[in-house]
Amino acid sequence: MHAKKLSFPLAVVMGAALVLVLFPVFWIAMTSIKPPIDWNASPAIWLPSEPTLINFQTLFNPDAIREYGVGGVSQAATKSVIGSVLASVVSTALSVLIGLFSAIGITRYGSGSKATPLIILSGRMFPPAAIAVPFVIIFSNVGLTDSYTGIIAIYVAATLPFSTWMLKSFVEDLPREIEEAAMIDGRSRLAAHLTVTIPLIRGGLFATTLFIFILNWSEFMFALVLSYSNVSTIPVQLAKYVTATAGTLYGVQAALAVLAMVPLILAGYLIQSHLARGMTFGAIKK
Repeated sequence: MHAKKLSFPLAVVMGAALVLVLFPVFWIAMTSIKPPIDWNASPAIWLPSEPTLINFQTLFNPDAIREYGVGGVSQAATKSVIGSVLASVVSTALSVLIGLFSAIGITRYGSGSKATPLIILSGRMFPPAAIAVPFVIIFSNVGLTDSYTGIIAIYVAATLPFSTWMLKSFVEDLPREIEEAAMIDGRSRLAAHLTVTIPLIRGGLFATTLFIFILNWSEFMFALVLSYSNVSTIPVQLAKYVTATAGTLYGVQAALAVLAMVPLILAGYLIQSHLARGMTFGAIKK
């Protein structure tokens, strides 16, 4: 089958869309290696006059930026990076695991009513700001505020509807006769799901895991209202790079943003063949 050539108008539209998507990434990458004098220059400087890694050094050595006469930041980003990795990895694993067995229960055993999947998804129909306050009150009463346990719990609660719905579509696409054949061979229901269902939907699992990880990695609202001094994540740390003398430290913010993008880009590249179907909740059939 020969690929069709794009018409000129469609090529222009796609080119414009590509520029629109990639321009912020380009600007963040360039700002991360700009010296402070270039951060907010007018007219804007597209490429740094003297590329430097001082912004990246400042992330882990708060006083490094003083070399350019700019006041240092209050704290290193090390704690935020570790906090984001811990909260995102653990909450993603729990969300996907619970979502997987929820999807199998709904699809294979008819758990709940026909409205159960929609009820599960309805939890994400409310904006985070609307449900953050009740969580703050509840977590304050049970001592989970400003703790990684609390952050992980609310991350799981926020992403579980997505993981359940995405994995439900992949399980539905798998003929149940394959699992039944495994049970006829002597395997239990659980063993059939562990040795047949899960391996056959591994592509969907990869895509769902990446999608849930992206949601947790970039979550800001819940982390902001539920963390004070013990817990920190990268999105919250980004908002703290403001000094009384230099204002917003755009270069340091950009450097942390670049670091935050690296794991997502690597993971996306490794499982790119599964992403299209996973990001459309399984709507694209193989």
